Amino acid sequence: MTRTYRTALGAAVLAAALSLTGCSDSDSDSDSGTRTAKPGAPAARGGALAAVDTLTVKGRAPKTGYSRDQFGRGWTDTDANGCATREDILKRDLKDVKYKDKCDIASGTLAKDVYTGRTIKFVRGSSKVDIDHAVALSDAWQKGARSWDRKKRVAFANDPLNLLAVDASENRRKSDGDAATWLPTFAAGRCTYVADQVAVKKKYGVWVTEAEKEAMKKVLTECPQQKLPTG
Repeated sequence: MTRTYRTALGAAVLAAALSLTGCSDSDSDSDSGTRTAKPGAPAARGGALAAVDTLTVKGRAPKTGYSRDQFGRGWTDTDANGCATREDILKRDLKDVKYKDKCDIASGTLAKDVYTGRTIKFVRGSSKVDIDHAVALSDAWQKGARSWDRKKRVAFANDPLNLLAVDASENRRKSDGDAATWLPTFAAGRCTYVADQVAVKKKYGVWVTEAEKEAMKKVLTECPQQKLPTG
């Protein structure tokens, strides 16, 4: 499933993130075995596959100190449109949307979920649809976000580039997995999903493990024309 990222949703978040990108302690790490690429470096030919080689490769750091609150309490209104980010993403990803009020989505349809390939009905209060972070917050914490300030973490957690509406049960199975430990069961959705992860990690300077990099390249080699999302 192809999602369109070039929307007004990410304008304010992008501005905030660009001013903060590059704060990761990975930029100055000189330990042996660490290869550092500057966050935001242009990818050759602009493709998702080429962009993988611009990511920093390091080992996973401990999860010590992680909590959801490190990335802000719940959803915020980072684009100042008066609605929480969750509602913005539902509006973007669902079809046949009906509103409860100005912001809150009452119902809609997720067509061809990127994780399962299924069409899922969203009904507020009894939904089988979650808003997932393509790059899990705890995964980011262990790969650079621990050293960020709170403002950058909140931008990361609410960036439309890192968010997608998905099947709730598959989201639970994914947990905080990266591309080396979890991929969508829907094979046709893997290229989009991995390209999302590459774009997010590149934008924020989140590093990848060697196994993760290999898994990303394996997926994207099957779809070499996959574009790197922007937002």
